[in-house]
Amino acid sequence: MKKIFTVLLILTVILSVSARREKHHKQFFEDFKKSSSRYFSPNIKGNGADTRYEFATESKTEPGTKIIKYRIDPNDPAGAGKGPELVSKQFTHFGTYAARIKVPDVNKIQPNVGAVVGYFTYHMDNDPGLSEIDYEWLIADPEIIYIGTWTGPRGDLRRIGRTINLAKGIIYNTGYRETKSGIRQPFTGVQSQPESIPALENYNSSKQFYTYGFDWYPDRIRWWMIHPQTADTLVLWDYKGSQVGIPQNHTKYRLNFWHTNNWPVETNPNSIEKPLDKYELEIDWMSYKPWKVK
Repeated sequence: MKKIFTVLLILTVILSVSARREKHHKQFFEDFKKSSSRYFSPNIKGNGADTRYEFATESKTEPGTKIIKYRIDPNDPAGAGKGPELVSKQFTHFGTYAARIKVPDVNKIQPNVGAVVGYFTYHMDNDPGLSEIDYEWLIADPEIIYIGTWTGPRGDLRRIGRTINLAKGIIYNTGYRETKSGIRQPFTGVQSQPESIPALENYNSSKQFYTYGFDWYPDRIRWWMIHPQTADTLVLWDYKGSQVGIPQNHTKYRLNFWHTNNWPVETNPNSIEKPLDKYELEIDWMSYKPWKVK
């Protein structure tokens, strides 16, 4: 019994020291106007030079705007995190996240490309497991936005999600699923607000920059974007009424661009082709404001 107590005491001390060493970001705004980032690290390829990234370059879409540009490499293998990705240097937690992004325009070049732009948080702890909140665009159809979270232990993940065609004002689905059990359940009522979303005229995430964001609280997550003409906040999903699917542990703040060979966009089952070119993603800025308990 004495030995068990001693081991537990040592583990408690180790965990306590480890927790104190973990650093969390304070409020920041990164505009990528310098040759490197104070807040994010890119997943550079082995030799330390990586042409997939170009910091402090001028936008082709919006002359005069300095951005960071990602180029997907056709030689990169399929899979999340296998393409260019920025990861926050420190942890983030509850708060408001926002970014101004323009996804690549591939419609005339390779309409069946299998490629994903992900704007999200992600960190896997042993307990309670995954902390992920995301926006994703399968660039074969730039009118569609995927939003949601992943939680749960490794090998038994749970997803809450919503898929929206914003140009047409269609919500394809809103619900919950488990990867291990296969359970699927649509959300209704308070967990599915707003129940309808008006079409955003001419929305196309590959034609111009849009500002996207989410507010993450212990009991609620609200995904939103800024209307490009009126500057009003357009709420895409205000999820509350249950703790299911709301991450509670800290995370890392990320934005990536990668090839998928098994996840086609909602409107095109053929969109899993390997990228044939170095398509370019433009990121104007990313911001984070921690939530403070009143």
